[in-house]
Amino acid sequence: MITKDQTLKNKRSRGTAPELQMVRDPVCDMEIQISDAVQTEIGETTYYFCSEGCRDLFQHDQSQDGFRPSYDMIIVGGGPAGLTAAVYAAQLRMNAFLVSSDLGGQAIDSTKVKNYMGFDFITGPELVEKFKDQLVHSNYIDHHIGTVDRIEQTQYGFGVYLSDGTSFRTSTVLLATGMTRRHLNIPGAEKFQRNGVFYGSIHDISTVQGKDVVVVGGGNSALQSVEKLLPSARLIHVVSDLELTADSSIIERVNNSNRVYLHEGYKVSRIEGTDSVERIIIRELESGQESSLAVNGVFVNIGLQPNSSLVAKMAKLNEKGEVIIGPDCSTKQAGLYAAGDVTNAFGKRIVIASGEGAKAASAIKQYVHDIKRRVSSSKRGSSSIR
Repeated sequence: MITKDQTLKNKRSRGTAPELQMVRDPVCDMEIQISDAVQTEIGETTYYFCSEGCRDLFQHDQSQDGFRPSYDMIIVGGGPAGLTAAVYAAQLRMNAFLVSSDLGGQAIDSTKVKNYMGFDFITGPELVEKFKDQLVHSNYIDHHIGTVDRIEQTQYGFGVYLSDGTSFRTSTVLLATGMTRRHLNIPGAEKFQRNGVFYGSIHDISTVQGKDVVVVGGGNSALQSVEKLLPSARLIHVVSDLELTADSSIIERVNNSNRVYLHEGYKVSRIEGTDSVERIIIRELESGQESSLAVNGVFVNIGLQPNSSLVAKMAKLNEKGEVIIGPDCSTKQAGLYAAGDVTNAFGKRIVIASGEGAKAASAIKQYVHDIKRRVSSSKRGSSSIR
């Protein structure tokens, strides 16, 4: 992770202005813009960091790789639940560490976040940037951008093993890994992925300018995609096996457009084309009759599945694969907690996930405090016996 002779990883493309140059923090491996970085010079080399906290770790080397070998809490996952838990852990002065493959989770794809406290309206990426700023500048805790390979129970808590070969000891683990998008398991879906088949929000609207497209799904994320596509696409077909389940307000807005065609009670059977998507075949569930829609883009929003495999052998999962938690976010395994969309907590909303993350951090603080108090009492008892 940290080596003083580490080569700086630049991602500047030809012609990019110096202030837009992207580099990676040599401590946490977060990608940052040079203009936003904290800088320090060692010899003739300039190093760039996401925060003063990472800079201090680099300069003082608390261990061989810059991080502590053990923590009171390790947070796995960097979505709203994990980031909020990290901020609260910092506020509670906890010895905590956050590790995640990215920061933002599914929130980064949310085009509209309404009534998150403090904001009448904010986009997902804007909200995530505020979370990140709180984490690295206002409420710093050790953090690393990486992938957790496995979590194992140990005599003193847990071992968290990263895919890069590093590992850490911890008294408690907070799983906040969220969910990933379900993929279409039909002919043509994999063949045309990123060449006409997209999952989640589209980032390059120009790819569907003036074209006919289909959105698969009937929930909030699906209809938000419809609204985002309306300014560019010519016609938008919505295919859902059930009646639309999105909020009534967004259903009303979509229904008011004469360029949106609803196909409720249908499934997509296959996607066809030569080099890219040219048509989809949909099947009416009641009659079994198939029909063809000529489209050039397929946007899939058919739900999410919880990323709970890391703790499947330790925690109890429900039929959906969600981690079953108690009111304090605890699982059946002592010291293992979970928060956010990966759990069976009611409501898959950013504001709910954030609240669960705060609750989990507070509960873990109390759990760690109780453990240390029991250990201290045990030591005092042993001393008195001697």
